[in-house]
Amino acid sequence: MAREKPRTKSRTAPRIAVEKKPAAAGGKVARSSARVRGEPKVSADEARETASNGESPDVGSALRQLRSERGLSLDKLAYESSVSRAMLSQIELGRSTPTITVLWRIARALGVPFSALLGGPAPEDPLVFRAARAKLLKSADGTFSTRALFPLDRPHAAEFYELRLAPRGIELADAHAPGTAENLVVTAGALEIHLPGTTIELRVGDATYFQADAPHEYRNPTGHDTIAYLVMTYAHRP
Repeated sequence: MAREKPRTKSRTAPRIAVEKKPAAAGGKVARSSARVRGEPKVSADEARETASNGESPDVGSALRQLRSERGLSLDKLAYESSVSRAMLSQIELGRSTPTITVLWRIARALGVPFSALLGGPAPEDPLVFRAARAKLLKSADGTFSTRALFPLDRPHAAEFYELRLAPRGIELADAHAPGTAENLVVTAGALEIHLPGTTIELRVGDATYFQADAPHEYRNPTGHDTIAYLVMTYAHRP
């Protein structure tokens, strides 16, 4: 019996480890995935979200450059942004596309406008942003999406976005950098914006302007999609 127990263990151990995970993703990838799942700060907001047409902004190179310019390690940026080191690494390697919430956290930690992370070549000629080729960012549950309607060649003092919120959808927005303001108009559906101490109710054609440097919430109270256009203004020109 004493001899059989070691043989049973030696036969069982290889069956658990041998080739089950490598067959799906390779040994190294499986270990990396385990580390990502084990990170305490990884949340649903960090799940990969891509546009329905398969196009999404290339954030990795811009993030790597901005982090390098500031002399920040992945660990330091993870601490400052509350985004896990594993997720930051995946973004820089182009293996994951961050959600809107994650991008805002990173941008604020780096002290740059949201658009600075979206990258893109400098425009030399007039630009047309075709709807069919739109690059969208989505919330973790897919109910909220945003599309940049301005060139992403460099940070801007003001940014222009199209926002879409699904029926009964809710989007929680972190506080933006101090002095950031939002100027928004609803073109379809209805929108409720919950700010500290007050709620703004908007219908088609209604517009609002408010300071966005505190947490706020967008709600679609209807059974139809809501579409709005947003101008984001920063306190200081980048």
